[in-house]
Amino acid sequence: MFMMEAKRIIVVILGALLNAISLNFFLIGANVYASGFTGAAQLMASVFNDFIGFNISTGILLLLLNIPVLLIGWYKVGKGFTIYSIISVFFTSLFLQIIPVIALSNDIMLNAVFGGVIAGVAVGLSLKIGASTGGMDIVAMILSRLNDKPIGNYFLIMNAVIIVLAGVFYEPENALYTMLTLYVSTRVIDAIHTRHEKVTAMIVTLKADELQQAIHKKMVRGITILPAKGAYTKADKNLMYLVITRYELYDLEKIIHEIDPNAFTNIIETAGVYGFFRRD
Repeated sequence: MFMMEAKRIIVVILGALLNAISLNFFLIGANVYASGFTGAAQLMASVFNDFIGFNISTGILLLLLNIPVLLIGWYKVGKGFTIYSIISVFFTSLFLQIIPVIALSNDIMLNAVFGGVIAGVAVGLSLKIGASTGGMDIVAMILSRLNDKPIGNYFLIMNAVIIVLAGVFYEPENALYTMLTLYVSTRVIDAIHTRHEKVTAMIVTLKADELQQAIHKKMVRGITILPAKGAYTKADKNLMYLVITRYELYDLEKIIHEIDPNAFTNIIETAGVYGFFRRD
């Protein structure tokens, strides 16, 4: 357990480092913007510096934007998920302060593509181990739980605002390259993690009751349990069927490994869900 959590923290810190590198080496110097709260903090820092004459770093703004969101996430999303988000936000802000802003290239296309790739790797790695980069991840999860709409809708709205403002305050070309960065980072996240907000888990197990109790302690999700029989062993088993968000996938894998490491689990991408998605 200790090694698993230590690995999780190391990956979160690595993701924070990569996120800071994508900003300070590629995106900030080119006035091309990242997604979510990171892009919002980056755009605010540019506007403050260029139009108001007030110099404040992206790292400080990112930290300030995340403080109220992390407090809300602590009570609304879950303490475990929020703790890793706090670690990610803290180290991202720290690395943004420590790493100098260096223009490795004057080609805005190269900056947009490489910045997007590195940012996508940072977010993808964090999501893969069940953590997040804070900010919009938490806001989207809270709003999604309130009305059960796809998390991606809220990311789309947030990023659309960043793109429009980038075009208003700077050249329209900057908005276009910001779109390119967002597209590249999204594709990289898809390759590393999963492109669907929701996935279906089918678990064949001998310990359905224990798994059901452990899952319901961690997440608010409905579970359907069906009788099953092993074709080779003829052993009587159960098939557990549930739909979860991609953010909960790591927690589900950990629960299965702890309760029944011999269980067979199949994870399927889910395009849409109708009816009751969560357990009240």
